[in-house]
Amino acid sequence: MTARVRNRARVRAGLSAWAAVAASVALAASISGCSTGAAADSVVGTPDTAAPASSASSASATASSAATTAVVPAATTTIATPAELDVLYASTRMHSMTLDAKLATMFMVQVPGTDPAPMAQYLAANGPGGFLLLGNNVPGSADALRAQLAGVTLTAGLSPLVSIDEEGGDVARLGEDVFPGADRLKSLPVEETTASFTQRAALLEAAGVSVNFGTVADVTADPGSFIYDRVLGTDPASASARVAASVAAENGSVFSTLKHFPGHGETNADSHTSIPATDLPFDQWQARDAPPFAAGIDAGASLVMFGHLSYTSVDPEPASLSARWHEILRHDLGFTGVAVTDDMLMLQDSGLPEFADQAANAVRAVSAGNDILLYNSAIDMSGPVGAIRAAVQSGQIGEHQIDQSVVRILTLQRQQWERTHPAG
Repeated sequence: MTARVRNRARVRAGLSAWAAVAASVALAASISGCSTGAAADSVVGTPDTAAPASSASSASATASSAATTAVVPAATTTIATPAELDVLYASTRMHSMTLDAKLATMFMVQVPGTDPAPMAQYLAANGPGGFLLLGNNVPGSADALRAQLAGVTLTAGLSPLVSIDEEGGDVARLGEDVFPGADRLKSLPVEETTASFTQRAALLEAAGVSVNFGTVADVTADPGSFIYDRVLGTDPASASARVAASVAAENGSVFSTLKHFPGHGETNADSHTSIPATDLPFDQWQARDAPPFAAGIDAGASLVMFGHLSYTSVDPEPASLSARWHEILRHDLGFTGVAVTDDMLMLQDSGLPEFADQAANAVRAVSAGNDILLYNSAIDMSGPVGAIRAAVQSGQIGEHQIDQSVVRILTLQRQQWERTHPAG
């Protein structure tokens, strides 16, 4: 990765809404003597009456009220942006949650079938932050899927995240997705990627889907690689251009996800049945595999999915369980969004004894820095949640880290609510 890319990423991180809001809340708290939570409350109000971020006039009035409450000198007051208001809203909601409720929010599961009742019942009983849709969840049309999902609601002001793997081509859940996938797009002009992902995003939005695990940022020129037909480019430059185009095309319709960080292109092994490993040096990863992820982050990707593969020169642990790789994503590439694992059950499917314990895997994934743990099944969440709770209570995982993860998730839930409830 060039110094220019690293510097640009750090600038993005420094100007992120999270950093700006954290600074403003800390300032208000220090001047008014309020706690951070109280300061956030003074800006946002109660969760169900918070100003919609889409309203500029309401945002201005709310920010002005907060400045008055905190007695901040006029020279230091600023008008909160819609993104900052979303984060403040999420922070307020987070502060009202129990530890178990926070931990449950960090889970995304798959409940089979097209009947919304089991999904709604699972949500009410377990409180996950969202759901993954597979082929068995999808009825005959986007309209039918939207009607199905309408029966699955969270709470006023927040929408559960509904995700899907809709890459196009070989990986598509919606029968109406006839748009080109990566197998064709990699050999077509970049404009075709923009057109395809624009149409696909519109279809997903119409179906009520909020998160697309659809942008493969892996790079390989090896037709023998299991990921080859799904990559958007066979070299760093072409992959970066199409990854950026796909993310830009989805912005405003669905939340884009880059996968599978730090990149499957350096090994032919399939992480659905093993833990692939490569001894590629870090500087070569920076030059070959990092650029598409950096391009997607710069284009505005909301999520990055971590793969279950190991770059042994960096960390022998799979990247999904590696604090070092999360640090690289956050600090070197400047990513401030949501980090999500690939399907956690794949670790157990590897057959390796060190990944046989589902609850222990969950603790390791959260400890590494993941915000969302993805499960390709309606798991019994009590075991993993209980194990993570014990890790927090023992000090193995800091509750502040949990709070940061939950705010990131609730911010997306808030933004999705605003998309579907423009009046607030």
